[in-house]
Amino acid sequence: MAELQTLIFDWDGTLANSIEKIVLSMQRAADDLGLQVVSDEAVRGIIGLGLPEAIEVLYPGLDDPRLADQLGDTYGQHYLKLEEVPSPLFDGVRDALDTYRQAGFKLAVATGKKRRGLARVLDKHGLAGFFDATRCADETASKPDPLMLAQILYQLDTLAERAIMLGDSVFDVQMAHNAGVRPVAVSYGAMSREQLLACRPERCLDAFSDFHHWVMREQAQGASV
Repeated sequence: MAELQTLIFDWDGTLANSIEKIVLSMQRAADDLGLQVVSDEAVRGIIGLGLPEAIEVLYPGLDDPRLADQLGDTYGQHYLKLEEVPSPLFDGVRDALDTYRQAGFKLAVATGKKRRGLARVLDKHGLAGFFDATRCADETASKPDPLMLAQILYQLDTLAERAIMLGDSVFDVQMAHNAGVRPVAVSYGAMSREQLLACRPERCLDAFSDFHHWVMREQAQGASV
């Protein structure tokens, strides 16, 4: 197996513990507009998609584009209010990212967030400029289309088989498969282990620390070949 060169991370539910805020924001936005409030599970099922694509899945009968736009805007307002105190990174994430940098990995983020949203959270966590590449859903194709990963790989001059995509949704795993990137899933975010395993990730791990230990072993084994 080719030596690892690049680690690509989803943000919400993978690096940051923000899933409950996303769920609550969507439900409050729907309630504000008099729409049916969907279940927690339904909202969790669209996390990872770009916002327009997520709304289309949650409200397929919403044929008024202005109302769909309003729902997206209202969701954003609720989320910004909840994010006045930024969602914390999961335990061990910050130190692990520093370790990956010191170990020589190229690091990237591939997220369903909008660019301004990702810029805001990176700044709040002191990570502005930390990643070698980032792609957001409002500037490329939404997951699970492979374009987001293809652009990152091109920018970082990385072969697909030398990269890992780490994510907590089926869209992350599917996008990785579509791009030829090694898919690794984590079960502590938006979707269940059963949902993730159905998409055939290379690994499905239950804590970020599990990923950290595994990827460092992978690097050591690759370097010794």
